[in-house]
Amino acid sequence: MTTWQRDKSGGFTLVEVLVAMTIVAVSLLAALRVAAQSTGHVDELRARLFAGWVAADRLAEHRARGDWLPLGVLTGTQRQGNIELGWREEVSATPNPDFRRVDVYVFASPRPAHFLAHVAGFVVNPAGDTP
Repeated sequence: MTTWQRDKSGGFTLVEVLVAMTIVAVSLLAALRVAAQSTGHVDELRARLFAGWVAADRLAEHRARGDWLPLGVLTGTQRQGNIELGWREEVSATPNPDFRRVDVYVFASPRPAHFLAHVAGFVVNPAGDTP
């Protein structure tokens, strides 16, 4: 009868190699999943960046023109970075009658309930006289 003798060269067994390959495969799949999720978030971050620009532009435009906005809500759309974004401006009175608070909300056009950016600022009555 022949007997097998194990070679004492210090190599890995087949089971050890398979376990190591399984661990590497699971790790690579987890890394691939994280990478796929992060690329999905890039579109959201891009839209939020453009929405912030739209909100800041709306407020800066009113200040540059010296607009005295009526109290209430104004809505509209603006294209930024090839994305159509909707905006809503809420103009409210302040304790000082020569100032008005303007809250600008920017949202993706299909989902107006979910705003991407919000900027609050004040405009000054250019005439300086309270109506």
